[in-house]
Amino acid sequence: MELGLLSAILADMDFDQVIEFAEKTGFSCVEAACWPAGKAARRYAGVSHIDVDGLTDERIAHIQSMCEKHHVRISSLAYYPNPLDPDPEAAALAAEHIKKLIVASRRLNVGMVTTFIGRNQYETVEKNLERVAQVWPPILKLAEEQNVRVAIENCPMLFDGGQWPGGQNLMTSPKLWREIFRILPSRMLGLNFDPSHFVWQMMDEVSPLYEFRDRLFHVHIKDIKLYPDKLRQVGIMAYPLEYMSPKIPGLGDINWGRFISALTDIGYSGPVVVEIEDKSFEGSEEEVFSAIRQSFRYIRQYV
Repeated sequence: MELGLLSAILADMDFDQVIEFAEKTGFSCVEAACWPAGKAARRYAGVSHIDVDGLTDERIAHIQSMCEKHHVRISSLAYYPNPLDPDPEAAALAAEHIKKLIVASRRLNVGMVTTFIGRNQYETVEKNLERVAQVWPPILKLAEEQNVRVAIENCPMLFDGGQWPGGQNLMTSPKLWREIFRILPSRMLGLNFDPSHFVWQMMDEVSPLYEFRDRLFHVHIKDIKLYPDKLRQVGIMAYPLEYMSPKIPGLGDINWGRFISALTDIGYSGPVVVEIEDKSFEGSEEEVFSAIRQSFRYIRQYV
């Protein structure tokens, strides 16, 4: 397994600085944030460490040279939008940028894009599955032509009133994974699995690894802390952030030894990438660096 870092938390650094920081910290790969230019719609989004719209041959050579010099590879090009957005223009722009990342990933010899399947938060699951069948085949056809794998994260994108009631990403449970893989049988489509989202949804985060081992392309390392006293007051129908918080690994409820052990059981040898979203470490730049270093030290004992 390769221990890596999702670069979005280092929004004030450029690509070269990210790679240098990753090497200095001990990471062997980076999931490179590749949002299009413009203002972010939410926290931890909108960062662009690789501008795929300006990806000249010279820029590609520089990126590859930096990675080789610092012994840090790019695990994936990352962009987490909503290609099923109820606004047709926003949905189309998201799908188009995913396609750009697929082409860029091939040109950079990365071979993977990490993203969301999307969801219209105001429509039923059944209606959204119909949209998946309409929107995603052209994207996956391009992925097949470019030989680039597309790994979908399982985050529901349902945290507060702005994403209520259905959330903005449909690929959230084993049941839905089975259905989406049936609708979209391309072997270029797989999972970027973040176990923290299963914890707050009251699902086991380990057992699905065995069933979906052949679809496991990429893994996020992020912890989650449930607050039972708060949950008793608001119930599972409340906004999730009312009863849980994202944490750095080791400070939440995930048994990482059990989780990493399951990855070794199935022979997973891909990226395991730390994703920092812990508000307790956002007071200063040095606190962010501390969160990254502490996460590395903790997970390194298993990987």
